[in-house]
Amino acid sequence: MERVTIFGRSSCGFCTRAKELCEIKDIPFRYIDIVEEGISKADLEKTIGKPVATVPQIFVGQEHIGGFDQFSTYIDQHAPASVR
Repeated sequence: MERVTIFGRSSCGFCTRAKELCEIKDIPFRYIDIVEEGISKADLEKTIGKPVATVPQIFVGQEHIGGFDQFSTYIDQHAPASVR
């Protein structure tokens, strides 16, 4: 699986869950705190190409997956059996 990139913020429970899911499944990931990095939701909207209401916003490689629920479903459907 390509590297996962999680855009989130420290006060976000679903951001923490997304990081934990990657750690549990041994999926390589990069976490970007949008507050620390000065990234606005408008900046994310430009990258994603549609409105962003919440974080986390998660990518696998260059593919935008969505939030935590979509990412969890993606892992169930696309990860190798050894990772599920």
